[in-house]
Amino acid sequence: MFDRLQVMLMKEFLELRRDPWAMFRLIVPLLLQLFAFGYAATFTVNHVATCVLDLDHSQASRGLVSHFVATGRFDVVDVAETQHQVTKDIDTGLATVAIVIHAGFEQNLLNGRTAPLQVAVDGTNSNTALIALGYVGQIVAKYQAERTAGVASVSMSAPSSGVSVTLRERPWFNEGLEDRWFFIPGLIGTLTLIQVVSLTAFAVVREREVGTLEQIMVSPIRPYEFILGKAVPFFLIGLGEVLVITIVGVLWFRIPFVGNPLVMLLGASLFLLAALGLGLLLSTLSRTQQQAFALNFFIVNPFFILSGFAFPIAAMPKVMQWFTWINPLRYFLVVIRAVFLKGVGIGVLWPDLAVMGLLGAGMFGLSVLRFRKSLD
Repeated sequence: MFDRLQVMLMKEFLELRRDPWAMFRLIVPLLLQLFAFGYAATFTVNHVATCVLDLDHSQASRGLVSHFVATGRFDVVDVAETQHQVTKDIDTGLATVAIVIHAGFEQNLLNGRTAPLQVAVDGTNSNTALIALGYVGQIVAKYQAERTAGVASVSMSAPSSGVSVTLRERPWFNEGLEDRWFFIPGLIGTLTLIQVVSLTAFAVVREREVGTLEQIMVSPIRPYEFILGKAVPFFLIGLGEVLVITIVGVLWFRIPFVGNPLVMLLGASLFLLAALGLGLLLSTLSRTQQQAFALNFFIVNPFFILSGFAFPIAAMPKVMQWFTWINPLRYFLVVIRAVFLKGVGIGVLWPDLAVMGLLGAGMFGLSVLRFRKSLD
């Protein structure tokens, strides 16, 4: 068995060596996607185009507007004179957010009455709108707190005997709430899945199209040995890609790695087994490389969407959540982010590791059975 497997491995590595563009295709697109996601993928919203309609023209209204500008989250692109102009700015896309301060704003604050503030948001991009509204709430709350503190400091009245509650936020594992700390570890699983499944999906199909599959099958090699011979080189390539993305993430993007590398290696190995099994299964289901490409596109994209990489699984409909149970990327993202940022060990992550192992074994088993059937 080992002699035949060794021959298959030598054959695969010789094919890679003879392809001068192989290393380029394996490394350069991976790094390009890594840097594109690392710099472009973010939940942070800055420099939101803002229109301001100040009907109060007071010190308090100008102070509130300056609070918005000082954060760097909002850029005032137009100072409107009428409500019609505000509507026009939103309709034409000149502004995403409109802040309307009505007359009597400062007087209401001085008299201790509620001073309403109108904020209109273009909801075409719901994500940006929700984040911008969250920023608005934070800025207004900070402005109100500063005014309250200023009034209290100059007030000669006796201090209140009531109990005050102060909220202090302390994020764990990512105190600065850096988006890259969330995205870069997830890219280890996402980009590796895309590369490994794409490579293996064409493995058997390429042999069939060039006519070497029949030559291999008349040799003493067994179907499972053929599958292993196809899988091992891509497994090593996958581990290399995991290592490359990890090194770039830690050294270039300054993502902290606080966990055990052996736990990460175990998780990556189980995930790669599942990815390889999926790719080989797609390869055995395809007769041509065009079919393999179509199946790869049909499977990998839903796996990406249903993995929790960018969209929370808990927010998905129940039916879609059920589909995530057979997605190995879902479990690997949990493992890789926990190891990277939390330093969690096998004692906590064993359920996710076990499911990835079961998915890998099941997909490999189906690949061998399907390969036998395709030969009949």
